[in-house]
Amino acid sequence: MSKLGAWVLIACLAILPTGAMAQVDVSAFIRKDKFETIKISPKGDYLAATVPLEDRTVLAIMRRSDNKLTGTFALSKNSHVDDFWWVNPERVLIAVAEKFGQLDQPLLTGELYAVNADGGQATILVGYRVDTQSVGTNIQQKKSERIWAELVDTLPDDDRNVVVSIQPWGVDTYTRAERMDVYTGRRTQLARAPVRNASFIADNKGVVRFAHGAGSDNVNKLFYREGDGKEWQLINDEAVTDRVEYPLGFNHDQTVAYLQIQQSQGPDSVVAWSLANGERKEALRNENVNPGRFLYSQGESVDLVGAIFWDGRPRTQFMDAESPEARLYRSLEAAFPDDAVFVTSTTQDGKLALVQAASDRNPGDFYLFDTQAKKVDYLLSRRDWLDPDNMAPMKPIQLKARDGMTLHGFLTTPKASSGKNLPMIVLPHGGPYQIRDTWGFHVEPQMLAAAGYAVLQVNFRGSPGYGRAFKQAGAREWGGKMQDDLTDSTRWAIEQGIAAKDRICIYGASYGAYAALMGVAKERDLYKCAIGYIGVYDLPMLHTAGDLRKGSSRTYVRDWIGERNEISAVSPTNMADRINVPVFLAAGGEDERAPIAHSELMERRLKAAGVPVETLYYKTEGHGFYKEEHEREYYTRLLAFLNRHLGGATAK
Repeated sequence: MSKLGAWVLIACLAILPTGAMAQVDVSAFIRKDKFETIKISPKGDYLAATVPLEDRTVLAIMRRSDNKLTGTFALSKNSHVDDFWWVNPERVLIAVAEKFGQLDQPLLTGELYAVNADGGQATILVGYRVDTQSVGTNIQQKKSERIWAELVDTLPDDDRNVVVSIQPWGVDTYTRAERMDVYTGRRTQLARAPVRNASFIADNKGVVRFAHGAGSDNVNKLFYREGDGKEWQLINDEAVTDRVEYPLGFNHDQTVAYLQIQQSQGPDSVVAWSLANGERKEALRNENVNPGRFLYSQGESVDLVGAIFWDGRPRTQFMDAESPEARLYRSLEAAFPDDAVFVTSTTQDGKLALVQAASDRNPGDFYLFDTQAKKVDYLLSRRDWLDPDNMAPMKPIQLKARDGMTLHGFLTTPKASSGKNLPMIVLPHGGPYQIRDTWGFHVEPQMLAAAGYAVLQVNFRGSPGYGRAFKQAGAREWGGKMQDDLTDSTRWAIEQGIAAKDRICIYGASYGAYAALMGVAKERDLYKCAIGYIGVYDLPMLHTAGDLRKGSSRTYVRDWIGERNEISAVSPTNMADRINVPVFLAAGGEDERAPIAHSELMERRLKAAGVPVETLYYKTEGHGFYKEEHEREYYTRLLAFLNRHLGGATAK
């Protein structure tokens, strides 16, 4: 084990040994990553990493010269270090989120903390727990405020301050941009947004120039201003243009601003907008997918230089193919031809880069790259107990739905299998409008492939990332065309000889659980069983229970799922008598996104209809199970259920 790997272990005290060997070693898959993200400090003296524990995520800081752990930062149960930034060579700014289940989307608490690299001066800078939160020995009394704060700009040439957005608690409120001292939390207002729920973009000198947001009607607006004290100008209104425009950043000399712009057909493009004459020119676009992650220069001026597109395997594009950043990525991509590479951070002088290399079979290795000597040194791996050579390959696929719409997805097949006539699991993603499946290492497909199953994941219409028209095509199509896309994909796998037609089950979580139950209700002869994990099954209940009942969230449910009196007909709870295959349901009693009442009602309706149903409920779990013993029990039960109906391997 590397020294760096050792300090992560010491910092966490959370990595447990795997269980006894079995047909499928569930323990190896449910074991938490050693860490999630790692970033190098501006002068290269320190490395900081987020480390997931059972029910929280902590930050650990190490001195690079001797691999000594110098500082840690942790909060209470369900609190997670969501992101962090080196705001000067010695201090880290931390954004905290909360989630109550493994599959919950982490929700920012609106609090910002900071800690020195040596662990000193740990303090909460802004948030509702300022008066009560204790994170170290240097807590300073500040004003407790019912607000959300988020980082806008780190101000690379200012070691004392950053720019943050401040939004008062409430439904669809207005946001302010403020300069904040990273030691005292003192703030000074810089701008006030002209639209509700706004986010800001600053230029290369830290001046707030863009505001983007939407009110309770969910109609997006984009505003621009020429500089401090200037009036906001409306440059895009979704209600008028029928598209959304997002600000991204500026070029080096700030003569051009970059916007991500939705198109009437096809994926979004990145457009260069001249600030002098208003001319717009396409700068980046992929024929299949929206830009997925943006790439910026490092140093005193943070300029937008390119993007990563998740078109099957990730691909990079740059505004200038000869820029230093483009040359760096080309070198790294040549060094790691089988992986997707991403520079997580660099030193301020650009001499050292912290690089992640990951793939469909590798959760991620991290390296330190000397950009002058062209030398790469290995640091550590997220899951060094898994051998990538023993993992299953994930292949991008493309097919046509019954109405001619192109669908993209992925097929994972067991290692060393022929890839033909396999028992198969159809695995629809959750969301469904904010999440899509991507190429990379994913625990459930790998676990199922280890049990001998092919795994089919399809980004049905409504999935994000393929442009406005594709996403809008899924509006109010729960149980309709979105479901038909899954059916068509399953039949495609049969026609291609991949799936044995009499050995297919459908399994999903959250929306995917809904799709699994709808799948067996609508296609009585296609699937042999269904599994629903933390699912929503009674759609009218979305209007009355859970966390989507107010303001813009309520508008979202009405616009994208349907009016309460219109969606009973596509609720699995009202179609239980059409289901003729065994069902397995699992849920958590503290789930606010998909309350356990959905699963309990689904169970009662299935039993009343004479359908065999198994359940696993944990009252103390949320939107996905946290505790390792609960996860182990769940996946052991899941593999046993699939074994009885499809014949794959079990866990022991």
